[in-house]
Amino acid sequence: MIRKLHCILRLHSTVNQTRFRQRAPTLFARNYATNEGNENANTDPKSSKKNNAGSSRSLPAIRNPFTAAQEKTKNSYLTMVEIFADRDVHRRNHVEFIYAALKHMPEFGVEHDLEVYKALIDVMPKGKFIPTNLFQAEFMHYPKQQQCIIDLLEQMEDYGVMPDYEMEAMLLNVFGNKGHPLRKYWRMMYWMPKFKNLSPWPLPDPVPDDTLEIAKLAVERMCTVDLRSKVEVFQTNEIKDSLDDTWIVSGMSPEQTKLLREHSRQKALYIEGPFNIWIRNRRINYFTLRADADAEFLAQLDEQEVDEDDVTQIGVPFFGRAPPRRHNQLGKLRSVHQQDDGTIFAICATGTSTKDSLLSWIRLLEVHGYAALGEIPVLFRFTSSLPDKAEQIEGPANMPAHASDSSSSNKEQEDGSRP
Repeated sequence: MIRKLHCILRLHSTVNQTRFRQRAPTLFARNYATNEGNENANTDPKSSKKNNAGSSRSLPAIRNPFTAAQEKTKNSYLTMVEIFADRDVHRRNHVEFIYAALKHMPEFGVEHDLEVYKALIDVMPKGKFIPTNLFQAEFMHYPKQQQCIIDLLEQMEDYGVMPDYEMEAMLLNVFGNKGHPLRKYWRMMYWMPKFKNLSPWPLPDPVPDDTLEIAKLAVERMCTVDLRSKVEVFQTNEIKDSLDDTWIVSGMSPEQTKLLREHSRQKALYIEGPFNIWIRNRRINYFTLRADADAEFLAQLDEQEVDEDDVTQIGVPFFGRAPPRRHNQLGKLRSVHQQDDGTIFAICATGTSTKDSLLSWIRLLEVHGYAALGEIPVLFRFTSSLPDKAEQIEGPANMPAHASDSSSSNKEQEDGSRP
């Protein structure tokens, strides 16, 4: 009896395998996309039988519809999502389709669009993945589908897209109130509104595409350390000998002007950079005009100078205690621009970030009321290689990869300090 049972089971398994092999080409032909070569090859009815016979061993390749799209727009993206949703009632391979759609979002420019994310969630079948008991809820009922939507919410969080209450209703219809994607949504709705308006430097949404406007936002953000700072926009064509025709965004405060006026004419100034500042997803290069730290001035400061930003030890004048005594009330006080490693006099961002544009910046500052720069030598100290635009203007033979203090000659000092 046992042998007969084994024989019957083997015979049944072989019959099922042959049936599956015969139906495999038709099953994979129902996918949301197939290979173009297979579609062209199956046009002939005589050759289709041969292809179906040989395809039982090798499965047809699946083509990604997002890579074959000719128009990379939001409408074409949503059209492909609608075609997939209406093509099959059971919506087979919906997880693979959603992952492919998430991968190609930046190509269509819809990575920040909430409507597109909700359209992808709407692809999921409704009611099938809702757990019916406590064990299914805790052990992640249908883990592949739940992890797919969790990854979708993670991508939304990475791009700073905040969900709405309609998305909560959609997740509730797909996974129920015990689903893990809904828990992820609740965590996002708790934290993301807290951080949305927490930055003291609010930015327009969306950020402008104009590089000049982004540079203004960057310089204004850095100049908030001194509320009296003034941001000015210069054009290099105001200088006759300028080679680079571009704009310059400069930031300087009255306190920095006073420090520059009191600076010794025998000590050189340095233009350092480029440094990076990020305005959301846009990067801007900026440069600083600084000098070495004044050791004599720093030595005159009281070592017990009170840091007003330190809140670890706050003296409260209660219960008969004397109010806390402030040090250096009659002595010298350090400005916020005077740091231990140097004194910052100005910052700027140029359109090309070249050496010629920085030289024009110094000359424009001298023309617009900072005549002290004409008597002080200015040296270039670049911390990274110059861009390709500098090679076009100055030439690759005369331009070192890293300009230092020792490589600057007296002629460069004079050119950097006089128009």
